[in-house]
Amino acid sequence: MRNKASPGEYLAFLSMKYEIDPDKFFFALILAKENQESTCGNLSIEYRGKQQNKIVFLITKGQKVVAQFPLPEEFLLENNNPIKNFRKTEKFHRRLIKKDNGLQFIQIKDLRSGMKKVSLKATVLEVARPTLVFTRFGNYASVANALIADETGTIKLCLWNEQIKSLSIGDSIQIENASTSTFRGEKQLRIGKKGILLNKGNLPPKQGNTNHKFTV
Repeated sequence: MRNKASPGEYLAFLSMKYEIDPDKFFFALILAKENQESTCGNLSIEYRGKQQNKIVFLITKGQKVVAQFPLPEEFLLENNNPIKNFRKTEKFHRRLIKKDNGLQFIQIKDLRSGMKKVSLKATVLEVARPTLVFTRFGNYASVANALIADETGTIKLCLWNEQIKSLSIGDSIQIENASTSTFRGEKQLRIGKKGILLNKGNLPPKQGNTNHKFTV
């Protein structure tokens, strides 16, 4: 496995790169082992046999080989999805920041409704109490607004489910690939499936400068 990454780390970055839900990715690997092959999003996963106590998978996208790697058998037997768990770790977030390819960060004062692919750095000022809502997908979800700020202004950030628990007052965050909208006459920042929320932790507040650096 390249760069000596752990299986969880390597698969977590693959799931992020190809925009695949980590639960669906983990299940697709199990399915491929049982049925020789499976699909997940735009990727095809093929079981290629065993090497000692490791399972070999081939992942392709169309005619292109994405990866071929051995995976310890016990990896697929874990009760908790190790791919999803690794995406929540600080190590994963640090690696994402290192992979930053010159993102253009915008200031809150320059945000306009309808903007897409927004990246910014801010500090969390407030996190509202979550509300349970019934979604258009036919399930219940928790939603809450966080008030975030940089040195130029404030804006509300819409959070869902696990994102709510990932932030606390005083946290310094970095948001990538978000969008802005207007709700009840007020601008909001939203992080969709392709967005990234990085939490740099709780930092002492600084006067006049809050421009510091979650998870999906």
